Amino acid sequence: MAEVHIIGQILKAVDFAEPHLYCKWSLQSGNAWRLVQGEVQGQSHVAAHRLQSSSDFAQPLDIHLSTASVQGWPRLLVEVYAVNVLQQSWPVGYGFVHVPSTPGVHRLEIGTWKIAPNGLWQSLRERFGGGGAALSKTDLLYSGVERYKLQTLSSGKVIVELNLIFRKFDEYGVEFK
Repeated sequence: MAEVHIIGQILKAVDFAEPHLYCKWSLQSGNAWRLVQGEVQGQSHVAAHRLQSSSDFAQPLDIHLSTASVQGWPRLLVEVYAVNVLQQSWPVGYGFVHVPSTPGVHRLEIGTWKIAPNGLWQSLRERFGGGGAALSKTDLLYSGVERYKLQTLSSGKVIVELNLIFRKFDEYGVEFK
């Protein structure tokens, strides 16, 4: 079977209005893909920025996958959450990116969005640390089937650095240039 090694890190979140953030991540792929080693989901620590609009996570990724088909190519999903002094958390950004289909070093920027407040009360609650609306199903992030019904706002970006190693793809007729 062909193999993909994903080694890297979720570096940081930039341009978010909230100062205390953490990131939940997961790697989604099709039915032909199998996890050989590593974790396909995780969560970073809470990072705070005071002077910059950047929260540094440095969350390591080390995933080894095997596949017999390139169908269902892996994608990295991120959910960024804000935390207040009462340890309450709420989502402030959702986003995803397909893992690049070429080996080597890649620096990716994942643009994120959040659900827009639908009234004055929800807007005030989100503004003063009570939290915003959350998705009930994370497949809305990438499927688009029901996502068009949501009213969203742009939030920040998540910066990811990935080193990709591909093995045995030539045996399955896949060439990289």
